[in-house]
Amino acid sequence: MVTVLAIDQGTSGTKAVVVDGGGRVLALAEEPVAPVYLDGGGVEVDPQVLLDTVLSTGRRAAAAAGVPLDAVALANQGETVLAWDRSDGRPLGPAVVWQDRRSEPVCAGRAEHAVEVARRTGLVLDPYFSAPKLRWLRDHVTRDGVVTTTDTWLVHRLCGAFVTDTSTASRSLLLGLDEVTWDPWLLDLFGLAGEPLPDLVASDAVVGTTTAFGPPLPVTGLVVDQQAALLAQGCVEPGTAKCTYGTGAFLLAQTGSAAVRSTAGLTTSVAWTLRGNTSYCVDGQVYTAASAVRWLTDLGLLDGAHALDATAAPDSEGVLCVPALAGLAAPFWAPAATASLTGMTLSTGRGHVVRAVVEGIAAQVAGLVDLVAADLGSPMARLRVDGGLTRSAALMQAQADLAQVPVDVYPSAHATPLGAAACARLALDPGLSVADAAGDWTPQRTYEPLWSADRAADLLGRWRDAASVAAGSGS
Repeated sequence: MVTVLAIDQGTSGTKAVVVDGGGRVLALAEEPVAPVYLDGGGVEVDPQVLLDTVLSTGRRAAAAAGVPLDAVALANQGETVLAWDRSDGRPLGPAVVWQDRRSEPVCAGRAEHAVEVARRTGLVLDPYFSAPKLRWLRDHVTRDGVVTTTDTWLVHRLCGAFVTDTSTASRSLLLGLDEVTWDPWLLDLFGLAGEPLPDLVASDAVVGTTTAFGPPLPVTGLVVDQQAALLAQGCVEPGTAKCTYGTGAFLLAQTGSAAVRSTAGLTTSVAWTLRGNTSYCVDGQVYTAASAVRWLTDLGLLDGAHALDATAAPDSEGVLCVPALAGLAAPFWAPAATASLTGMTLSTGRGHVVRAVVEGIAAQVAGLVDLVAADLGSPMARLRVDGGLTRSAALMQAQADLAQVPVDVYPSAHATPLGAAACARLALDPGLSVADAAGDWTPQRTYEPLWSADRAADLLGRWRDAASVAAGSGS
């Protein structure tokens, strides 16, 4: 049985788990990461903190498990980038986080090519993805070293390889989605044609060996965080879908070997390359989920995410929130949109505001459920969910009510590292299938819709109207 140290380097924290061959978590270590939010839409983080937390959580989890390890796997943020010196691994500036909007002019200057970009990549020409931020680094930070996503840098620091996996690369606006290769036309478009590019690898490729966590371990199981959670939740058949509620909320639906181009404003990415085959997924993004809850906490309206259920009123009493605190993603793609709270009166209390924010998050995800159904040609039967905010019964019930589908809560808080561990097991066990590596699971809890379809449609209609206003005001 293969035992894996799986590390999830995320936006707001780094988590390391030791997972045995049956998917059981033997040890856990976590450390926070604090991005800095700047005026003008900038979001940065110290790269050294990312590396330090990868090393410290990995070492603590390995020590706590007290068992021999067979591999180390790494899940990453996907679109966070940095410049660094390839000769010694030294960062040449801060890492620019996926939420950063300062590369909007890069996209605006290439707007005439948006349709061709979407055709080639499956993505939308938006600062959310990597290439605009890579161009911004070259224009505003440094022309030295290399510019890559953080996974390439972290892996280089662990074992010296210069690689990225296909799922992460598919979030860059530089990958030809059908060919799964770097696209020369896209590189030219962003002025990155002369840049050294990491080698593209499968998520079950062994890319090197590290002694960072003790005796030498193969480095494998490289995968972007949301796709890792998709695998952990067993979404390997076309039409199966999950939503992860973290800093943002991310809904992904498996499409199998077909790189389906969304007609509903979603994006298409590589889900993973495993066993020599590439699977795809459509996905929709909500930029602020847990970050909206943190905003409520910072304002003093909430004592923290743990207090959501105790604080949220049973009904919003007409208060409506569009929590576009970092812009709106699918299907609006309005990066400059701002949040709104409407419907307040002198009787409005903090519980109503908190309830409105909860319903605003759920409304965005419910909209994505409808868009996925439109792309796949059939309604979604149920939604699998994971992430810290799934501990809120208020949010999960609102999600079931507004999406009008049962919501199955994943029984572990560690879907992303478990997905990376599954990729690593595939690397080391040639007889294992992708479905077997993902494994079976029973929901910790299932939330059935309690609202009528008419009630859900009424709130969603009012919410979409408010979101359209927010999107228009940000254009």
